[in-house]
Amino acid sequence: MTARTQTPAELGYRMPAEWEPQAATWLSWPRREGISFPDSFDRVLPALREMVAALVESEPVCINVINGAHEAEARAVLDALPQQECITYYEIPTNEPWCRDHGPIFLTRKTDPKLAIVDWDYNAWGNKYPPFDLDEVVPTRIAEILKVPVFYPRMILEGGSIEVNGAGALLTSESCLLNKNRNPKLSRGEIEQRLRDYLGVREILWLGDGIEGDDTDGHIDDLARFVSETKVVTVVEENSDDANYQPLQDNLNRLSGFGLDIVILPMPKKMVREGQRLPASYANFYIANSCVLVPTFADPADELALSILRDCFPNRRVVGIDSRELIWGLGTFHCLTQQQPKVL
Repeated sequence: MTARTQTPAELGYRMPAEWEPQAATWLSWPRREGISFPDSFDRVLPALREMVAALVESEPVCINVINGAHEAEARAVLDALPQQECITYYEIPTNEPWCRDHGPIFLTRKTDPKLAIVDWDYNAWGNKYPPFDLDEVVPTRIAEILKVPVFYPRMILEGGSIEVNGAGALLTSESCLLNKNRNPKLSRGEIEQRLRDYLGVREILWLGDGIEGDDTDGHIDDLARFVSETKVVTVVEENSDDANYQPLQDNLNRLSGFGLDIVILPMPKKMVREGQRLPASYANFYIANSCVLVPTFADPADELALSILRDCFPNRRVVGIDSRELIWGLGTFHCLTQQQPKVL
């Protein structure tokens, strides 16, 4: 159950693409006393219920809770849903609900053991939101429950900062991975090598800056997402007066040089709450086995974004869920979820 002397890549492991078959989706249920949804905890519960309702039609859902009382809070929201047999609660305490970033990165290979976990170090997006001690150990706790090997790269990395196509390519952003609040002692080349060694990728594709209001310093899952091995969707801001216009144009120009098919997603109109720009983005969708969960914002661009993603995923139900309250926590469905791949 501890790190091997050989790297996952040397042992034949890789990180599958999100659209590959999944065994489950992992979530960390938010805490009322947490900092993610100040003064609006109850208002985010309908979106969480809709998210789980869609997921249980697709696959098992594993939910991390602090204790029995916390589980009871989650059940008060979810017990009315059908297919309760698809929901399992695990006593794995967390600080905040962003399982994409603190949860495990799952790897697969063709020989036993076929499943493994990478436990990257975690510092709550550059030490912005202490405490994060519970979140930091979640991957190893899950590895213990699943009885699978766990690898320790000794590098800070959040799941939302990387995007893979399952065939050797990885997308990320310079503003996040090269930020000195993550791994100040590692060079770009050293970071690239750890991504190759621990995720089984070969090619690292770098974008530049993230969107305004994104406290993660520019996670890729608000910017550009693989929808197949050769196709990527990327958000573009049409309003040249918006702060996001130029960074997203620069990212589009970079993507154009990577030899990928590019599909343009719109951006919703600027959202501000209590003087804070919110990082609303249609790119923060989550791909499950039979559905794609897409944040919507009661915006004129909602239907266009859903239509574009339906074209990208013709064999999945594309579900738009109102995320106007959820985005007050500065993340939506991709940030909340972590896929466990199916072992084939």
